[in-house]
Amino acid sequence: MTKTQTQRTGLITTKLGMTRVFNDKGEHVPVTALKLDNVQVTGILTAEKNGYTAVQLGYGNAKVKNVAKAQRGTYAKAKVEPKKKLAEFRVSEDALLEIGTELSADHFVAGQIIDVTATSIGKGFAGVMKRWNFKGLRATHGVSVSHRSPGSTGQRQDPGRTFKGKKMPGHMGHTTITTLNLEVVSVDAELGVILVKGAVPGAEGAYVLVRDAVKRPRHKDAPLPAGLKSKTSDAGAAA
Repeated sequence: MTKTQTQRTGLITTKLGMTRVFNDKGEHVPVTALKLDNVQVTGILTAEKNGYTAVQLGYGNAKVKNVAKAQRGTYAKAKVEPKKKLAEFRVSEDALLEIGTELSADHFVAGQIIDVTATSIGKGFAGVMKRWNFKGLRATHGVSVSHRSPGSTGQRQDPGRTFKGKKMPGHMGHTTITTLNLEVVSVDAELGVILVKGAVPGAEGAYVLVRDAVKRPRHKDAPLPAGLKSKTSDAGAAA
């Protein structure tokens, strides 16, 4: 992202799963569906008070009994319902939003390049063949019982130790993963669904943070300062 380009807020979504769509040529495109649910601005941070500018977004609506007392006061002061998930996005000063503003899925547009961040699926304790794609030991020639073992992990008397960072068995997955430069295939503002080309980190139902790509220019049709949900459409849907 260039220094002169306005830095917009991102969105909090949940991963619905993967499916496929067909393009104009009849080719199938694998996509991941991301869902929005009452994404609102719950707080703003300014350079004068906090040293940097950012917006805090909330996702969904949580039951009051599941929210800490201190947080209830924060939500009451902001005049928004308690949220299931909170996330902070750095923005430019001219992209700050008012508290209570609800964002829409058309914050992003088809063809735009985005970055996504989520927690990867946990695999538990894994061996080196699954965790690091090791080849494993030979099937014959004296090897027995230990075909999937890592083999030697150290050296001789000098240095006489195993170096830090050695690829070994251990905990795999359940880490924060950011995937860069994914393409938005389509956006449905009414359903609050964004279709992203390819795979997105995380299990179904996981929270996924979506933002403008940092290594690509923002799409010319992307709304500034953000894609906001219009109150007129909500009133028409309720009627």
